[in-house]
Amino acid sequence: MPKSIERIARYFLLAVFFCGFIQSISAQDQKLADSLAVIYRENNLSDEERLELLRNLSFNEMRDLSLGLKYAEELISLSEKLGNDLYLSRGYLQKGNKIRYQGNFEQALDAYFKSAEAAKKADFKVGEGSAYIAIADIYSFSNNPANALLYYYQAISTLRMTSDSVNLASAILNLGDEHMNLKNYDSALVHFSESKIIFDKVDYPAGKAISLGNLGMVYANIGKSDLAESNINEAILVLEASGNYHPICTYLISMSDIYTGKGENEKALAYAKRSLSLAQLHKLKEQMSDANLKLSEIYEKIGNTAESFRYYKDHIAYRDSINNLKSIQKMADLRTDFEVSQKQAEVDLLNQEKRNQRIILISLAIIIVLGVIILSTLFWYFKNIQKEKKRSEDLLLNILPTETARQLKVNGKIDAIRFDKVTVLFTDFVEFSMFAEKIAPEKLVYSLDYYFKGFDEIISRYGLEKIKTIGDSYMCAGGIPVPNKDHAITMAKAAKEMLALVENAKKKDNGFPHFDVRIGIHTGPVVAGIVGSKKWQYDIWGDTVNIASRMESSSLPGKINLSETTYELIKDHFECEYRGEMQVKNRGNFKMYFLK
Repeated sequence: MPKSIERIARYFLLAVFFCGFIQSISAQDQKLADSLAVIYRENNLSDEERLELLRNLSFNEMRDLSLGLKYAEELISLSEKLGNDLYLSRGYLQKGNKIRYQGNFEQALDAYFKSAEAAKKADFKVGEGSAYIAIADIYSFSNNPANALLYYYQAISTLRMTSDSVNLASAILNLGDEHMNLKNYDSALVHFSESKIIFDKVDYPAGKAISLGNLGMVYANIGKSDLAESNINEAILVLEASGNYHPICTYLISMSDIYTGKGENEKALAYAKRSLSLAQLHKLKEQMSDANLKLSEIYEKIGNTAESFRYYKDHIAYRDSINNLKSIQKMADLRTDFEVSQKQAEVDLLNQEKRNQRIILISLAIIIVLGVIILSTLFWYFKNIQKEKKRSEDLLLNILPTETARQLKVNGKIDAIRFDKVTVLFTDFVEFSMFAEKIAPEKLVYSLDYYFKGFDEIISRYGLEKIKTIGDSYMCAGGIPVPNKDHAITMAKAAKEMLALVENAKKKDNGFPHFDVRIGIHTGPVVAGIVGSKKWQYDIWGDTVNIASRMESSSLPGKINLSETTYELIKDHFECEYRGEMQVKNRGNFKMYFLK
């Protein structure tokens, strides 16, 4: 899939989720669930009253998904006992929603099918249509467009027999999105146009804006740039009225991608610059980073290296957190460059040693006849080679874990290894990008060097493994390359010392800027190994790394944010504060804790 379409597809996937549940999410009320729970515990209602109570409890309970699922299961059980298909359909729909939020699509799909079946028996068209939308959404998320299209059409057919205009328009919008991703542009235009009309009729600005933006994307793909711009501009006006600037920037960057793919670089530049200006106006750091990166790519493509480099530097300056492994590998700061250069020097020394040893072996026959003098010279020369070898090995051990270095020397390669439980820590300095714009680079680098040397010393004492530094972020892991059962506890101790180091530094006047720090920790499986054939780097991969990064970005200045997985491993050893269940970008809800 081309890069431009990938970007659009990611945005549309969010739009599908938003539209498919546009009514239910906006109506949920945790406070109502809390108050109804009191009535639930009193347990003095009739069966019919209890059905409605359970429906409201399962619908509104969002803080504790397990509790919401329990209410839904009880609603299903009571509905089956009373033979009430209407509430049975509602129970299965809420069960599917709660399981879906937990990330289990397969079980959620089964619940949605049962909801549709019960709604059909009860002649409950709104419920049947809602279940079909949920089924289609699951197939869409699972990259099964054939089934997604089938059930969106079925949902639309069913909902046209009801007065539920918002759900109907959402299903039509999602159907258009599927056609858009399949490049069925004519069909996409028809459906986006209809959803816009319905959303406009019922005065639903959010749905109208997404419909307009999607229409603009279709027109851009079929070469109707005037219509593309007019629709996206209208979408932007609607979104600006509601103060929702993130999707505006995304639309503009996606337009830039499309025109870049068509070779229309001037139009691509115009859209990217417009996205950057809007992001700067509303201080959207992530969108500023994306726009600067896009401008750097376009200028590089047209051969303007100076402008490309300028925007790429700005892209790095605005980057606060790592979004995926690809960006981790691409974006390294001066400190990382220095470490990589050291690795290359070590590899060169090892190769030189091998070449020298081959020369020695070939020359041995000649050296023997030259007598004691030449033998003495050879001894002296060999002694120096051994000294260089030891120096090379010492340098290699400074870069790679001992066991990894040993395997590299013996086998000449490193096999990737899976570790089932590893604790990963990320740190990030607050408002580092703002300081970077105002402070001399020498002072900034000196400040980072002070903190990172301190972090290095702390994790060395605790037997943890430093992975890398990325800009102003520091990454380390426990439980690798040699597994141990106390890695989570050890990491928690190290994190507290890191935080203390930063706090104590703020009390000193040592001539360089001081920062607050955010720390995030998560425990889970990773794959570890060496990347690349030159400038080797020991690294780890897996969803655990991404979640640990999200824990950091979800933390607060001066706080250590723990995932539920890490909390369960250390809760008997440290005092922790439950933060609640929080939304993590592209990941759903996570329970989080502050380490005290």
